[in-house]
Amino acid sequence: MGPLAGVKVVEIAGIGPGPFAAMMLADMGADVVRVDRASSVYGGDPAAPPQDVMNRGRRSVAVDLKHPDGVATVLELVGAADALVEGFRPGVMERLGLGPGVCLEQNPRLVYGRMTGWGQDGPMAAMAGHDMNYISIAGVLGAIGRPDERPQPPLNLIGDFGGGGLMLAFGVVCGVLEARTSGQGQVIDAAMVDGSAVLTTFLHGFRAMGIWSDERGANMLDSGAHYYEVYECADGRFLSVGAIEPQFYAILLEKTGLADDPDFARQSDRSMWPALKERLAAVIATRTRDEWAAVFDGTDGCVVPVLGLGEAPEHPHNVARANFVTRDDVVQPAPAPRFSRTAAEIQRPPAHAGQHTDEILAEWAGLDDDAIATRRASGAVA
Repeated sequence: MGPLAGVKVVEIAGIGPGPFAAMMLADMGADVVRVDRASSVYGGDPAAPPQDVMNRGRRSVAVDLKHPDGVATVLELVGAADALVEGFRPGVMERLGLGPGVCLEQNPRLVYGRMTGWGQDGPMAAMAGHDMNYISIAGVLGAIGRPDERPQPPLNLIGDFGGGGLMLAFGVVCGVLEARTSGQGQVIDAAMVDGSAVLTTFLHGFRAMGIWSDERGANMLDSGAHYYEVYECADGRFLSVGAIEPQFYAILLEKTGLADDPDFARQSDRSMWPALKERLAAVIATRTRDEWAAVFDGTDGCVVPVLGLGEAPEHPHNVARANFVTRDDVVQPAPAPRFSRTAAEIQRPPAHAGQHTDEILAEWAGLDDDAIATRRASGAVA
């Protein structure tokens, strides 16, 4: 099942964006094998899978990457793969003997996906960093926050997952598609700073047109405008208001009883935004979040409740679209996007490290039982 059925991917186990990219590929039907460290094998009941659902959909083979036969094992898997994804600092895979030169010699059609924060080159390439650092350099973090307050980190969703993991998955799919035409593989240099910068393309367009200020909280989409803001309700919970277009703004005013107020007719007058925000906040504070949600339900007012992670799976819209599923007693987001014919699905629960070592070595590398037993005895695999 899934649009990527038949695509085979080797994932060198890592953290954050690399595993997310591998999850996305697996959700779309790719056969992804995660190479875990042999030292991470501790056993585990297959009937009780780990709860780290970002590792769903893949099988696991445990390998000692510092053992010559362990490196040889990975190269055998590479020989059967369409793509490899890794998330080490630049140079690490080369030192392990698994750099792109070696892997592409083993499999000239291989798409070699590399996930880093700063990229494979540049003055910061060798430095450590995390999501917050990458989105700082990309100009993202400095744009998020309230006026006269520190920039507000947007969790680690932009650098790690939007600018990182999704870009890597996109790059791998593009590379695999091109390799089917050219017969040649290539290296995908996916950097979180690059991907985060790409996500700001529309903001740079707005700046060029003179409709975006670098001052935080002074723009239409960054909490500057009264009609694009989060408001506190009577019960201490919150309502998101995004009534940008005039026809949607009119519904916002109608439902809040402000339609006849001449001040609110000056929607685009930035000098009015602070005062209008205070007045709209006072109105919204008179009812609970769910009361307001009922008022705007089914309308084009662009007003909906702000839900917590635990509430989101129970919202009627998410329920109707099955946006969340429960697998092995763990509630998790369902695969996205959706396909009309080749439906994506969660292929299997997260695997224990090394859970499928024998299975993968036989299936991908063509090793018999004796050969597998020999590698296990040597410590090359676990």
